[in-house]
Amino acid sequence: MMKYSSLVAGALFAAVAMPATAVESIYTAVLSGSAEAPPNESPGTGTATVTIDTGDYTMRVQETFSGLLAANTASHIHCCTTEPLTGTAGVATTTPTFTGFPSGVTSGTYDHTFDLTDPSSYNSAFITDHGGNASGAFAALVAGLNSGSAYANIHSEMFPAGEIRGFLTLVPEPETYAMLLAGLGLVSLVARRRRV
Repeated sequence: MMKYSSLVAGALFAAVAMPATAVESIYTAVLSGSAEAPPNESPGTGTATVTIDTGDYTMRVQETFSGLLAANTASHIHCCTTEPLTGTAGVATTTPTFTGFPSGVTSGTYDHTFDLTDPSSYNSAFITDHGGNASGAFAALVAGLNSGSAYANIHSEMFPAGEIRGFLTLVPEPETYAMLLAGLGLVSLVARRRRV
């Protein structure tokens, strides 16, 4: 019995101690009027996927939206709210809107990769508030995304403060699920052996 317990403990330690090789983190949000602050009755919907590559210092933003009640005027990421998944914050990314974002429409798609070492990828006020340089802004944005205090927002003529928004949440890596399942399997094996 002691041999199996040692084997399980060693396997769990090895799984937890393995270094992460991925440098990408993916965050997603569902955008709606009910998620705005204050909420509104817009039938508009959207999705946002933000991929941060901490090795290359890039951010890929992919958004789709439809059903806005008025032509859109801007889209960007706001960061960082005082409480995760609630509240409002200033704009962290380019202003007045993402580079190349479709404007003056009620539906559309967007896909653009930003160089986060370039100060023009941020709102200048966000840079000033976070060390006065792109590296400080990058660290603050990533911390906000990781804590659930950053949100994607699409503004329109009818809703200048934002027609649809959604808080960006981290998508767990497949390796995390694999390690969790392996650990649960080993714990189950030990429990089964102890009953015998």
